Amino acid sequence: MKGLPGLRGTEHIGFTVPDLDEAVRFFVEVIGCEPFYELGPFHSDGDWMETHLNVHPRTVMKRLKFLRCRHGSNFEIFEYSAPGRNGTQPRNSDVGGHHLAFYVDDIGETVAYLRSHGVRVLGEPTVRIEGPSAGQSWVYFLSPWGMQLELVSFPKGKAYERETDRRLWHPVSPHL
Repeated sequence: MKGLPGLRGTEHIGFTVPDLDEAVRFFVEVIGCEPFYELGPFHSDGDWMETHLNVHPRTVMKRLKFLRCRHGSNFEIFEYSAPGRNGTQPRNSDVGGHHLAFYVDDIGETVAYLRSHGVRVLGEPTVRIEGPSAGQSWVYFLSPWGMQLELVSFPKGKAYERETDRRLWHPVSPHL
């Protein structure tokens, strides 16, 4: 098999937020993640930050926190201060743009829940009826600081599954 020797899977996803406390509250109280440990601050008077993290040498990684969100990858959330730091959240269409997707059993119920918590949901769920993703519903929503997140649901599977015995990883069946 090609690839990294000993590869087992994705251990964590890291992203930077403007306010760590706000982000942890949102992911714990609204999304339902479990907080773990926190580290920081980290800084260097030399070039360590630039050499190891590809950031400005005077960057301060104020704090980071690890979270776990049920049967998915861990999150490592960072709060930085840095000279010339871009504080604008990238869009999906921007280089480096991204989103996090959460699988839910009932997308309608979850959209109503998010709206009841004042979360901005972008439109109504899109239902795929054709192509390899047929059977999937999805909708984007925004964190309080503007990060794009997504809800995904396909309780009866996706159409591509009829064509192969291979499966994309799925939090409902993480062992497959």
